[in-house]
Amino acid sequence: MSLTIAVPKGRLFEQTLDLFEKAGLITEKIDTNTRKLIISGNDYNFLMVRAKDVPVYVNQAVADIGIAGDDVLLEIDFDLYKPVDLGIGYCNIVVAGKPESRDLYFSNPSTLKIATKYPKIAHKFFSEKGIKIQIFELYGSVELAPLVEMADFIVDIVETGRTLKENGLVVIDNIRPSTAKLIVNRVSYKTKRKEILNLIEKLENYLEALYD
Repeated sequence: MSLTIAVPKGRLFEQTLDLFEKAGLITEKIDTNTRKLIISGNDYNFLMVRAKDVPVYVNQAVADIGIAGDDVLLEIDFDLYKPVDLGIGYCNIVVAGKPESRDLYFSNPSTLKIATKYPKIAHKFFSEKGIKIQIFELYGSVELAPLVEMADFIVDIVETGRTLKENGLVVIDNIRPSTAKLIVNRVSYKTKRKEILNLIEKLENYLEALYD
């Protein structure tokens, strides 16, 4: 019985395939340059979707399994099984802004304006600091918000920091790291238990050997 796996397009898909190959789950090469939205390989059908859509496909049982980062999972309320931290897709969730804004951030402000794709993460983080925030939820180019003074800071994910640097922004505070997790639909976990447990076991065995 084949498994359907929702994966983000791009680099994380390539990292997922590399991990699956090393764990012995895939024995044939899969073309990552195709524009196909459904890619088949061995006993898996990969659905190529946007990162934020992965949990939706899994929650609706369109996909049995998904690969999603903490940055995505912390923004949803779906009841999904998360059995494995894959250790790929590593990045940091941070507060960033203009260098001259450091004084404002560390002055114990009562309110701040925050632009972000991650309103729940931002709200929880600043709520724990006792800081009220006005959130501007954006879906792209959040780095622009401080530059045009729409927001004091941004909350975003950072991998290399290059985009921040090129726009004159710096990391002001670290919220938490983010890595990709294997997520499983709970109904699929029952109906395709053998196949899913086999996949989980092979991934866990490979990752344990890798980090021992």
